[in-house]
Amino acid sequence: MNNIAGHHHISMITKKGQQNNQFYQNVLGLRRVKKTVNQDDPSMYHLFYGDLTGSAGTELSFFEIPIVGSTKRGTNAITQIGLLVPSYDSLLYWKKRFEVLDVKHGELTMYAGRDALHFEDCEGLRLVLLNNSGDEVPAFWRSWGDSVVLEEHRILGIGAVEMTVQSLDSLANTLENLFGYVLASHMGNKAIYQSVKGQAFGEIVIVEQDGPKEKPGKGSVHHIAIRVKDGKELREWHQRIRDFGFEVMKITDRYYFESLYFREENGILFELATEGPGFTVDSTIESLGKKLDLPPFLEVKRAEIEEKLEPIE
Repeated sequence: MNNIAGHHHISMITKKGQQNNQFYQNVLGLRRVKKTVNQDDPSMYHLFYGDLTGSAGTELSFFEIPIVGSTKRGTNAITQIGLLVPSYDSLLYWKKRFEVLDVKHGELTMYAGRDALHFEDCEGLRLVLLNNSGDEVPAFWRSWGDSVVLEEHRILGIGAVEMTVQSLDSLANTLENLFGYVLASHMGNKAIYQSVKGQAFGEIVIVEQDGPKEKPGKGSVHHIAIRVKDGKELREWHQRIRDFGFEVMKITDRYYFESLYFREENGILFELATEGPGFTVDSTIESLGKKLDLPPFLEVKRAEIEEKLEPIE
């Protein structure tokens, strides 16, 4: 049986692409590795941030929807994203940085068994920096040398991702019995599952909570993508997910990776995405994210697409 190797990317909603671009590049120090469009609706930007090449497990992506309203927080949603940093000193560095840059944040605390610093982006998306304490990270993660953040404190990649749901048991059943995640801890209404035992880069925190479902808007999470090796594995997962009882969208070629989607019983949208070919399929490493890149099937509509988009520098 193939196991899930970790997170691939997480996709959110932003109202203002330019403001979003400024925060994730100039505050968090991530690299914009791809400026493209939503392939299902090319009237909106799809922005990707990550490490040097946007490696799987480092990617934060955003759909720009200028007419979107505010998020009404609730359950059955992905409610927080963990980002790994190298050390406890890194958390101290980031706390001072957030104070200087007027970023909403809390005090140093603990989360999912790690030293943590909770904060929000410019649209209220909830994130938390987590002390990786020298633990293993994927060997292919590569730091971006031009980041505005000091090298020893740069964000490494995605850590624990929190999902708040009405039924912990149903989500746990999907993670454990479909995907092979292992239970790391379970206390009260919270459980932590790991795709790779003992490693934070594939960790999911489940919080059980009754109440109204979240109404998505700016600063909300659209879906989580988890990582599979290649198209062969993806097709094996496609059949296995169907056999488990979920309705699966057909395998879709996103040009930068292949993917499929399904919703688990609480309504959380999962994507499975392949590791490659990656964002360098149509760009050099040096030119990543600098211009509007379009997959071949949209290239013929470039003039029409660019006319409808507000420029993002």
